[in-house]
Amino acid sequence: MMNNTTVTVKKVRPGARAPVYATPGAAAMDLCALLEAPVEIPPGGRVSVPTGLAIALPSEAYVALVFGRSGMGFAHGVTLSNAVGVIDADYRGEIAVGLVNHGEAPYTVRSGDRVAQLAVLPVCRASVVWAEELPPTARGEGGFGSTGR
Repeated sequence: MMNNTTVTVKKVRPGARAPVYATPGAAAMDLCALLEAPVEIPPGGRVSVPTGLAIALPSEAYVALVFGRSGMGFAHGVTLSNAVGVIDADYRGEIAVGLVNHGEAPYTVRSGDRVAQLAVLPVCRASVVWAEELPPTARGEGGFGSTGR
């Protein structure tokens, strides 16, 4: 069963496109660039791409997470500069998407291009409790690669 909630979206600049789910089964909405002119990201370069949108989450019980688009990452090496963007419930500024080009060729972003995905999720705020020991598990302290391929 799907959980539904309402996110209030504001255009902070003319021409902004509403975030939309590309398919009925999509877990995240596409975010589009809102640029006055195309922006080229050279190999190794980073840019901040505005969307022209600001959002209001329904309460502090939600967070909006910005994820990269798999096609941009796989085909062109263009990913989010911070892996995952976090939009807290009390943020009201314009959503901007930091992109980095890990590829070998320049990548051009144009206004209207889908540059990221926005997922709205419930928040679980954890309490921190100090302990001298942690409960044991079968894995224990096994780190990177300890569970096999």
